Amino acid sequence: MIKAEPYDWPYDGQIDPTGLAALAIDLQRDFLSPQGYFARLGYDPGPLRAIIPAVNRVTRAVRGIGGLVIHTRQGYRADLADMTPFERWRRQRNGLDGTDALLRGSPGFEIEDDVEVLGGDVVVDKTCNGSFTHTDLEHILGARGITHLIIMGVTTEVCVHSTLREAVDRNYQCLTVLDACASGDFQNHEAALRMVTVEGGVFGSLATAAAVEAALARLEQAPRRTGR
Repeated sequence: MIKAEPYDWPYDGQIDPTGLAALAIDLQRDFLSPQGYFARLGYDPGPLRAIIPAVNRVTRAVRGIGGLVIHTRQGYRADLADMTPFERWRRQRNGLDGTDALLRGSPGFEIEDDVEVLGGDVVVDKTCNGSFTHTDLEHILGARGITHLIIMGVTTEVCVHSTLREAVDRNYQCLTVLDACASGDFQNHEAALRMVTVEGGVFGSLATAAAVEAALARLEQAPRRTGR
């Protein structure tokens, strides 16, 4: 089991590598680069960049036991066909009209170079904050038999929390890695993490990257069962 709060994860102590996926949310240049969308809004991307080593350690650990790694990217179609009037208005209000911020195919849409994306990983593109909305993520998870999700990424209070809530409502067992998530607003980050633990863990549990690494390393070294 992974040492976590408010309960060690998973609740039943059963980690099946074939049913485990790490979900790294929106670690794109638009959020992590000093020249990206997030910085253009006046936020400091430094705290977001700082989680990259923790994310990479967790994804390596998940790959090491044979689990799946999924990365998401948020952005609109280059022709803006999927952008609603409200989204166009908000984009203009934020001074981004006419720019390539958060547009698919733009340099900022790509995953930050320091984030490890390997050949066996899956990349899911999304328009909404939640990773399940209007994407094929749920189909991919079902096809691979995934039941347990280790969730990381940016920002904690928006896309990470939106995805976490969607996943919990679909009955996935979820663990959020608290030092592998970040926000441009520390108070929002702290509040979002605290919300995970309310009502005894209504949105799953919280663990550190070190705790995940340690538990999965023990699992990797354990004798493999030959049958079910």
